[in-house]
Amino acid sequence: MSRKESIKKLREQLVRRRDALQRALEGDLSLLRELHQERTGDVLDAAADTVQDELNSQLIEAESRELSAINEALERIKRGGYGNCDSCGKPIPLTRLRAIPYATDCIGCRRKAETRSAGGRAVMWNRVFDNAEVDSY
Repeated sequence: MSRKESIKKLREQLVRRRDALQRALEGDLSLLRELHQERTGDVLDAAADTVQDELNSQLIEAESRELSAINEALERIKRGGYGNCDSCGKPIPLTRLRAIPYATDCIGCRRKAETRSAGGRAVMWNRVFDNAEVDSY
């Protein structure tokens, strides 16, 4: 399959994902509104509601960021710049685009950016949780 055909398929995936995220966000937001109108119960219920609200708002935020990235990718497709690295300008490998269809940079440039944001140390993603503290109860 040619790169052009692959990008066409990726566009279709992006549109499907965008539509699904929009429906999910509409549902999440209406659920939050409903929950705020139904507040009843004791202090423990209020605490549980607060935790649930925080989780829902974090989910909405993550979905909104992904939706924004998808809309930007669809706009790049329309302008003809989709699939090229924003940093170096080289084509992003199709395998990366299949994994992250809204990627804006190639793996090499992403690694460099992560190294800069990590204070010059390379981020070892397979070791991120090696030194994580365990919750003790």
